[in-house]
Amino acid sequence: MRAITYTRPGGPDVLQLTDRPVPEPGPGEVRVRVAFSGVNPTDWKSRTTARPGPDGQVPNQDGSGTVDAVGQGVDPAMLGQRVWIWEAAWQRPWGTAAESTVVPARHVVLLGADPSFELGAALGIPFLTAHRCLTVAESLPDRLGPGALTGHTVLVQGGAGAVGNAAIQLARWSDATVIATVSSPHKAQLAAAAGADHVVNYQEQDVVAEVRTVAQKGVDAIVEVSAAVNAGVDAQVIGAHGAVAMYADDGGAEVTVPVRAQMGLNARWQFVLVYTEPERAKALGIEDVTTAVADGAVGVGEGAGLPLHVFPLAETAQAHQAVQDGAVGKVLIDVTH
Repeated sequence: MRAITYTRPGGPDVLQLTDRPVPEPGPGEVRVRVAFSGVNPTDWKSRTTARPGPDGQVPNQDGSGTVDAVGQGVDPAMLGQRVWIWEAAWQRPWGTAAESTVVPARHVVLLGADPSFELGAALGIPFLTAHRCLTVAESLPDRLGPGALTGHTVLVQGGAGAVGNAAIQLARWSDATVIATVSSPHKAQLAAAAGADHVVNYQEQDVVAEVRTVAQKGVDAIVEVSAAVNAGVDAQVIGAHGAVAMYADDGGAEVTVPVRAQMGLNARWQFVLVYTEPERAKALGIEDVTTAVADGAVGVGEGAGLPLHVFPLAETAQAHQAVQDGAVGKVLIDVTH
């Protein structure tokens, strides 16, 4: 079968199209015939520092496809099921940039008959990260769903990114008031398409003033892509018992926070990395994202504010480069082509 592998860390050029034997699932594992592989920033970042084993590493954590083999101890009813995959390559050699991949059975989630494989491949890291960011505040519930965030306001910094888009869609599904910041009119259109109630162009508008107009007492949660740049704004708009959830270090690796002001609010500044988040939080995230998909509440494509950029398997290096260059939308690999 065709698979993308790399045997040393480096740039996109280390990714090579190879011919590998079709893997067999071991006990507790399933094999998935992959339809689409999702590319995330962590995929290219880990590629630059990883130390692959002697057989190389197949990249990419997220994907979708059909279960075509199961290992010992796995319910045979999984055979033929359409699924989405999370954390395929986390501390394992088999990612989703291959015609088939093998993962623990718990790392595949039923997709159902109707949702597209493109949506399935876009769920994993972005939506689970967004779920965690929306549920870490003490003032908010740890589950999302219709009515869960009624009366609450969420600020999504960087509403046109993949995690930002997921956060807007999940918060909208949960009936929050959603404010999103963007850097251009085109990105403003995307954030609005995702479901943001208010969109602020931080290049042209005063974010603090605009947010305080909507949420006079401050917001309950901030989904933060660039804490080093936005900490000053976040500190001025976070509400009592709210949380600033920092899931990336875009724009800088260190954050300065006004301690006394945040103490008065009992605010929480929470670091978020989906791979190492508490198991219960991740399990709840998987359940809630699955429910949102079944409800038809989340989507991909221009209509959902998340343009798709699709590459064939042989162009995985170009797909990684696109993400590294900051492509607006979601980068997918069509493994069947």
